[in-house]
Amino acid sequence: MSPDTARTVRLLLADDHPVVRAGLRAVLDAEPDFEIVAEAATAEAAVERAAGGGIDVVLMDLQFGAGMHGSAATAEITACEGAPRVLVLTTYDTDADILAAVEAGAAGYLLKDAPPEELAAAVRTAASGRSALAPAIAHRLMDRMRAPGEALSRRELEVLRLVRDGLSNQRISKELFLSQATVKSHLVHIYAKLGVDSRTAAVAAATSRGLIRRDT
Repeated sequence: MSPDTARTVRLLLADDHPVVRAGLRAVLDAEPDFEIVAEAATAEAAVERAAGGGIDVVLMDLQFGAGMHGSAATAEITACEGAPRVLVLTTYDTDADILAAVEAGAAGYLLKDAPPEELAAAVRTAASGRSALAPAIAHRLMDRMRAPGEALSRRELEVLRLVRDGLSNQRISKELFLSQATVKSHLVHIYAKLGVDSRTAAVAAATSRGLIRRDT
């Protein structure tokens, strides 16, 4: 079905940067089958607006300052019956971010440097009920599937992010509602998979491999 004959896809743009939202609007308004019906500057506002109905696809950023994370918002939106599809549009391509978004129910994952035609195609793919992953993102997920024994699990990535943030095992256990013994076990597995023997080396190896972000 060509764009000229397709049904209109109603969009919600969720990003805390006005300039980014303006740029997205300029690109997407050029598509004859797209209608931008709302914008949200916070993840909380995106959840509230999505719950109001009349949205087919939410373009969701991941980082919203000190507020709710985009993955958490994605999980809340997709948990509702008849929910719109959520297409993550972000600058982050780490395993930790990708897994969190996919497990939250995102229909697709695209980087903000994607060309306009790729963005438009991803929106239509998500609206049709199919998965819309950027080629680089799909490649990373395939690599994890090919070597599952070497890939860090979602929980291991969560532990490692908190290690990066300087938390002790005791604080990590409280943050993730785990026993300290379980935290230590996760760290042992992390060290083995990354081929390191210290917290500092683990964080350095994970950031260099694009598993977690360098920043907080």
